[in-house]
Amino acid sequence: MSNFSIGLSGLNAAQRALDVIGNNIANAATEGYHRQRVELSPAYSTDTGGILLGGGVDFEGVTRIMDGLLEQEILRQASSLEYVAQEHTTLQMVESAFGELSSSSGLNTAINEFFNAMGDLSAHPAEPIWQNQAVSTAETMAARFRTLGQYLITLENQVILEAQNTIEQVNSLANRIAELNDDIQRIEISGTKANNLRDHRDQCISELSQLVGLQTQNREYGVVDVSVAGIAVVAGESATELETGLQGDGKYGIGIAGSYNYNSDIQGGRLGGLLSLKNQLLTGFHNQLDDLAAAIILQVNQIHVQGAGSEGSFTELTGWVMAGEALADFQPPVTDGKIYIRVTDTSTSQVTRNEIDIDVSSDTLTTIAAKIAAVTGLDASVNSSALSITADAGYEFDFLPAVLPSPTNSDLTGTSSPPTMSVSGIYIGQDNDTFTFTVVGSGDVGNGTLRLEVTDGDGADVATLNIGSGYAAQDMLEVGDSGIRISLTAGDLVDGNTFEVDVFSNTDTPGVLAATGINTFFSGSSASDIAVCSDITDSPGRIATALGSELTDNTNSVRLAELREQALSSLNNMTVEEFYRQLVADIGQTLSIKQMTRSSTEVLLQDLKNQQGDISGVNVNEEAAQLLVFQQMFQAMAKYLATVQSSISSVMEIV
Repeated sequence: MSNFSIGLSGLNAAQRALDVIGNNIANAATEGYHRQRVELSPAYSTDTGGILLGGGVDFEGVTRIMDGLLEQEILRQASSLEYVAQEHTTLQMVESAFGELSSSSGLNTAINEFFNAMGDLSAHPAEPIWQNQAVSTAETMAARFRTLGQYLITLENQVILEAQNTIEQVNSLANRIAELNDDIQRIEISGTKANNLRDHRDQCISELSQLVGLQTQNREYGVVDVSVAGIAVVAGESATELETGLQGDGKYGIGIAGSYNYNSDIQGGRLGGLLSLKNQLLTGFHNQLDDLAAAIILQVNQIHVQGAGSEGSFTELTGWVMAGEALADFQPPVTDGKIYIRVTDTSTSQVTRNEIDIDVSSDTLTTIAAKIAAVTGLDASVNSSALSITADAGYEFDFLPAVLPSPTNSDLTGTSSPPTMSVSGIYIGQDNDTFTFTVVGSGDVGNGTLRLEVTDGDGADVATLNIGSGYAAQDMLEVGDSGIRISLTAGDLVDGNTFEVDVFSNTDTPGVLAATGINTFFSGSSASDIAVCSDITDSPGRIATALGSELTDNTNSVRLAELREQALSSLNNMTVEEFYRQLVADIGQTLSIKQMTRSSTEVLLQDLKNQQGDISGVNVNEEAAQLLVFQQMFQAMAKYLATVQSSISSVMEIV
């Protein structure tokens, strides 16, 4: 009867092989399918009369043809490709936005036109046409900043939303993988290979790797565990739900749902690319744009608050609403220092300069308002966290650094009538100072060798002024290169007499005026909210072009125009134009690197998939050839059984 066993084993093997070949051909175009092969081995041999006779063929099972290392590398490279592709696609949109706005109608042009307008205004400080042009170009520049700032905010929000949608897909795939693990395990515990289910499960893992970087671990009975960022997302037939969330450092990450513990270091997959964009790339470019806007706002405002325009000094100024009254919370930060307010009695034209001490640790907006209100001719208050300064009737105020017309302190002891000094000019030094004028020699002004030795607050020589022979009373003398001028009337002086003149380069040393919006040009603190102050847009004559007491000079508008060429510490010691060009170049360079990485990864992945196709792919022609082999085997075994049956029948007839 062994003949029948051999025949039946051959028929069974051929039938199984035909089934496997049919399955291969049916899945030739199925993504993720691995070619299967029937495993056959010779059946147990029997000893008949000292001769070993074969027992036919045993069907050992069906094997998936695959290279495990190659499959893992494909998962890794597919994950890397999705990661860089997400970065590249998003950065293309960013470059497009900056590229469009850096053209003839872009931000770079708007910045240049703004500073050009300030230069034009310096040549015509009191003419409305140039004042209006300065306001118009400033509004255009601010609008360009806001467009880019709001675009980046919107893009970052879209990235966060997309990350949340992606994590839902991750959770769905993780659940499906866990279910397939369960199905595979139940089947394979019984000794049967669930190859098609394994392919389905591995395809789900492949799709998951495109969403997020992962690691896999093979277990018994075909089960595969999957971990993401150190979290066991799939453990056997169990899945762990993930969520996105904000870390303490402001970065977005992923973690187990409900744990509120997030990991932002996600490498690979679309989700990794999204988090990289939000945490690093987009945020970095956005911060640089905000830094540029903030630097322009701060630098322009710090210069502008000290000046006044063609409309003259002020009777009322109100700042913007602050987040709170504590100076320590102000942005930009303020420091200890002094504010100097000039108050003019319009009926007598008498001008006084008043000093307001600022202590960041103890002062608030309310205490500053109280100190200002204590100045004769002024009142100040805080309403809804906004500082307001109002002049009493018959008074005006400003923050001009122009020297007072008379010396601050005087010690003149002439025997008859000492001369009267008249001081004017705008100090061009870097720090506030006090000049001391010391009389050398005695006698009448305009006679002899009488002179004035001028020293600064550190005792360093500033100038020596001849007021003796050759000097005509009331002639103006330049005090060195300081920008200050002085004249003396007729009178006599005594050797060693002194008088002092306070000179100012900054009347808001703590930065309080610029921080609270008093006499500022721009409002806001970032690219998304920069704007020209309403006081300026409503009255362009309020543009602070002058620093001199007569308000006819162009000193402040010149300083505003010269900001273009200044290297600013807040911009890494670059000018405004250099910083913006660097920002655009950084975007372009980053995009170029991502493009090259994407292209090289695509080529590598395609090469790996070609290798996978050679190993695991279904070649229909080869399968057709195998089909003929096993078809003939089946037919031959059937004929073999028929022959055996015929032989047995013949023997039985003889018997």
